[in-house]
Amino acid sequence: MPTTNDARINVRLSSDLKQTIERAAAVLGQTVSDFTISTVVREARHVIQETQLTRLSDRDRDTFLAALDDADGKPNAALRAAARRYKKQAAKHG
Repeated sequence: MPTTNDARINVRLSSDLKQTIERAAAVLGQTVSDFTISTVVREARHVIQETQLTRLSDRDRDTFLAALDDADGKPNAALRAAARRYKKQAAKHG
């Protein structure tokens, strides 16, 4: 199904920045619109991806993995409460 380009984003920028964007688009053989859209979308996806990653130090990773491997481990009250909140919220959106 073809998509329609029916949404707009308007921005104001300095002449210098506009010239820089025009030059970069020309170098890549793109229109300013195509260059701007591809660049902004790529960066937006990167920002979204980065906010959804959890980075752990080596020590924290090892602690986390050890907790997963602990067959005798029992969830504490905070973890049980978090699980209840998650299930409640998932049920609303599921």
